[in-house]
Amino acid sequence: MPGEAVTLQLGHFSGCVGAHWWESPAPRLVALELKGGVGALGADGAGAEPPVSWDGPVADYRERGCPSRDTGSCRGDAAGDRKGSAGAAGPGLCSSAGVSSRKAECPGSCCGTALGNGEKGNWDKGAAPAGSQAPSVRLWSDYLNVPLHPRSLYVIRQYLHDGDCGCLEAFGQGESLLQDPACVEELEDRLHFFVEECDYLQGFQVLCDIHNGFSGVGAKVTELLHDEYSRKGILTWGLTPVLSTVADPQKSFYRLMNTALGIAHLSRHSSLFCPLSLSGSLGIKPEPPVTFPYIKYNASLNYHSSAILAAALDTLTAPYRLCSSQGSMLHLADSLTFSGRKVVAAWAALPFPALSGSSLPDVLSAHQDVPWKLLSSWKEQKGSCCFAQSAVLRGICQEKSSSCLGQPRSPLHSCESSEEVLQHYFHTRFPGAFSTSHVLQQPCHTQPPFPQFFSPLLTRRGFLLDKAQGFSSAGVESVPVLAALQSCPGLQGLLWGLCRELRARRCSGSCAAGLEHDDFQEALEELRTLAQCYQTGSGADGSEDEEDSD
Repeated sequence: MPGEAVTLQLGHFSGCVGAHWWESPAPRLVALELKGGVGALGADGAGAEPPVSWDGPVADYRERGCPSRDTGSCRGDAAGDRKGSAGAAGPGLCSSAGVSSRKAECPGSCCGTALGNGEKGNWDKGAAPAGSQAPSVRLWSDYLNVPLHPRSLYVIRQYLHDGDCGCLEAFGQGESLLQDPACVEELEDRLHFFVEECDYLQGFQVLCDIHNGFSGVGAKVTELLHDEYSRKGILTWGLTPVLSTVADPQKSFYRLMNTALGIAHLSRHSSLFCPLSLSGSLGIKPEPPVTFPYIKYNASLNYHSSAILAAALDTLTAPYRLCSSQGSMLHLADSLTFSGRKVVAAWAALPFPALSGSSLPDVLSAHQDVPWKLLSSWKEQKGSCCFAQSAVLRGICQEKSSSCLGQPRSPLHSCESSEEVLQHYFHTRFPGAFSTSHVLQQPCHTQPPFPQFFSPLLTRRGFLLDKAQGFSSAGVESVPVLAALQSCPGLQGLLWGLCRELRARRCSGSCAAGLEHDDFQEALEELRTLAQCYQTGSGADGSEDEEDSD
């Protein structure tokens, strides 16, 4: 077993993703939020009552706050921290029994009533699920479905979550917060509490908003982790909600600045950094959001977009959360970030398009191009290559095709194991890349509070139908997912673009960021150096010359 992980959740959108991701009662979590950004959290998750008082071990709090919940390996927390067997749920992931028992306990003041099983998606009219429009679904705590330890949540009262003023807008503001000795001491106390609860700490998962001042908070937090736990893995996920096509120019500039500076600083102190967003672009000019063939989501709702990213994140992180895994966070990072390529991209097919009853070789043979979508905000190119990747496929039958008699119909059908099938598939599509593959039997659970925004072409288990049928009363309960982290040349365009846009505004950038001019220039140079790491022999495309001419 690779060991336990402690998660730091920095910002409101990160909280939205975390609320969908967490299925483990009282995860080892330190969450930083602004005043007004979170509601009251009780022993059963969100609720009207204040949190229960508990200063004991995390494991005891789990048992006390949620006695009937399955404490096997679950989503979000690293699997290695589980003492018991994962049972029928499969290695490293949460059992459906644990989910259903949690839903039954959720009180009326929680998400259970507002987001119940009776919700239906109106696919033809494009309407969002009723629960997603409910007044109670405003903050991530409104649909948080697990109890948090009282030491998990740290509300920063110097800034407001929402409003015309008093918000955490700039990178420099976030950095300044973590230069306050009282704030640093509070954060370190909470961090040390959860670290000391681990039998063996493999590292840290950092979920960080990078579009606002939390990018500066994340920069200081990852620096603290790097200095104090230099031999542990630090995997950082830079999260951005879908951006409005109509935005205030000044706010757009702040967002660009925060994103660029955040990527530069967070990647510097992390083992691996991955930008995650359904927005089509992280630059000044917004691009249309990512679309999925079997999901019709409302891009303006964080509740929707964060659910998709949480499902992808749960799949991407499985390699170091599996009970049977021999790899760790550091192993995953080292396999992707060689040659200075600290930034990676995320891809996901959610759901992975497969007919019910199809074998893995049959399903993969049906797709000449990998049927996934880019979740890292640049214009994807057909036939793109990659340097290295870690792919995870879950929820697809692992048996060989029963119709394959005599000679195998394809090289995939001749493979001996499901991992070999997936490995062969990616080697043919990304020749020369260093690839690792993982196949899990358990699908991604999509029961409430996960939004019911799926196509009627899907069964309750997320497989494709020949023709549409109405939703059952329970909706889509699970889906197969294919997801991957890639180190690829396309990241050069993302990094060059951010650097170029900031350089064009460098006169005002350092002042707006709240940074010294030299620090601002150092961050720009760091972005430029990162971008150069992704150049290929034919991929320089004049970007460097264009930068030099600025």
